[in-house]
Amino acid sequence: MATLKRIFAQATLAIVGAAALVAASPTVASAAEPTPRNGVCEGGEICFYYLDDRGGSLSDFTVSVANYGDAQPTCYDFKSAGSGQGQCIKNNAWSAWNRSSQTVRVYYNSNYGGSYENVTAGTVRNFSTVRDNNASHKFL
Repeated sequence: MATLKRIFAQATLAIVGAAALVAASPTVASAAEPTPRNGVCEGGEICFYYLDDRGGSLSDFTVSVANYGDAQPTCYDFKSAGSGQGQCIKNNAWSAWNRSSQTVRVYYNSNYGGSYENVTAGTVRNFSTVRDNNASHKFL
């Protein structure tokens, strides 16, 4: 009987130890999911560029943003290397690449207001109406 108790206790410890290892293991994100706000324009994102034709630094998003913010350190900024890196994107974006499957509407004002331009899925666009006058965007 003592031997059975000992075997049962060892088995229980082994199971608990294995469960602890699994719980402590880091999870790996799916390769298909973009990593938001990392300065790399990945599938599923809308990316804004400091210059025309996807030039300069970029800022990447997977969700709608009602207000880009006006100043560091609380604004959304251009992340990647290149002209404009670290600048707030509000009123500074000249072009966009929509790598998502939805049209993204880029607004002149915060809170999705005022004039806007649409960036259809899979396209690159140089802005005219919201060039240097962009304050929010919405996935439609």
